Amino acid sequence: MLVSLAGPAVGAPEEDASARRDDSTGTGSEAAGLSADTGAPSTATDLDAADIVRRAMDHYRGLSSRARMTMTIHRPDWERSLSLDAWTRGDDHTLVRVTAPARDAGNATLTVEGNMWTWSPGINRVIKIPSSMMNQNWMGSDFSNKDVSKDAALVDEYDHRLLDRERHEGQTVYVIESVPHEEAAVVWGREVLRIRADWVLLEQRFYDQAGALVKTLVSRDIRVMDGRPVAAVMRMGRVDRPGEWTELHTRDVDFDIALSDSLFTLSSLRNPRQ
Repeated sequence: MLVSLAGPAVGAPEEDASARRDDSTGTGSEAAGLSADTGAPSTATDLDAADIVRRAMDHYRGLSSRARMTMTIHRPDWERSLSLDAWTRGDDHTLVRVTAPARDAGNATLTVEGNMWTWSPGINRVIKIPSSMMNQNWMGSDFSNKDVSKDAALVDEYDHRLLDRERHEGQTVYVIESVPHEEAAVVWGREVLRIRADWVLLEQRFYDQAGALVKTLVSRDIRVMDGRPVAAVMRMGRVDRPGEWTELHTRDVDFDIALSDSLFTLSSLRNPRQ
């Protein structure tokens, strides 16, 4: 999650089959060095910055996941909430569907291998999102289309450097600077992440090409869900609009579950099956 578009374009996923999961990619609790019972890291002594970022990503997504969430969009003169269901598989398959309120229910976003499509029942149409729009706001929130896709481009398209080690609630926190490769199709000049030793992302700061801080993601209310610590609340906000923010509340999540190939297809995007 929370990274910028990179990688070559591919065609739309098949109606009844999508790319198969490749367990050799190193995603999930085993690859992340997590305890099967607690989600705690087996060791973080010899990790470099890239390893830490990869393990935080693996911890957040697992081999697969299903989450039920509430997104609250706050503005100085109004506030609204959306109920969401979200599924992920591997590094590059994500489906997010709005379930409430009724006026927004059915809107959905599918991401497969860096490509994104949206479905709007109101216009009865699937729209492919071009790379130039991946940094546009999703459903009017402070999260971008790319944030919602939750893919692993941050791991592969950036160089990572460990800046510092801190302490947070008795745990080591790694402060990492991530700078995109020159050829990466991203708008950020750099990002700074604070990752706990149990792989929970505490904070992510986004800086523009001139080095100015633009927006910040902050994790709150860390609790154990399905055997691993996760941030139950994540707030995204721009520094130049302190009265505006979006919070993503995770109500519950299941990791490493069986998901059908047909879930991550354009047919499923239009017609929910799971």
